[in-house]
Amino acid sequence: MTDAILVWGTAPNEETAAALCRTLVEEHLAACGSVVPGLRSVYRWDGKIQDDREAGFLLKTRAGLFGAVRARILQLHPYEVPEVLQVNVADGHAPYLQWVLASVRAS
Repeated sequence: MTDAILVWGTAPNEETAAALCRTLVEEHLAACGSVVPGLRSVYRWDGKIQDDREAGFLLKTRAGLFGAVRARILQLHPYEVPEVLQVNVADGHAPYLQWVLASVRAS
């Protein structure tokens, strides 16, 4: 297990996902943010099945910053209940993981 984590979420479109990523990188809460266009989400909301186009985003950061990352996403996100998931990284390319940890605030 490493101290690096991934944070996965969805946004209504690529522009919103990119803006979230850009802000978190600018604030040193994430080393990198990747936008995943073209998602189609099918889910239940308010008792109805929804079928919407979305964009995903994947942030790379350290485990100790997850609370701050989640709080910042919740402040900026347009959804009432945004998807914000922590995914632990068991292992990876050591130089990349070192870059991630060096690129963000200390936790």
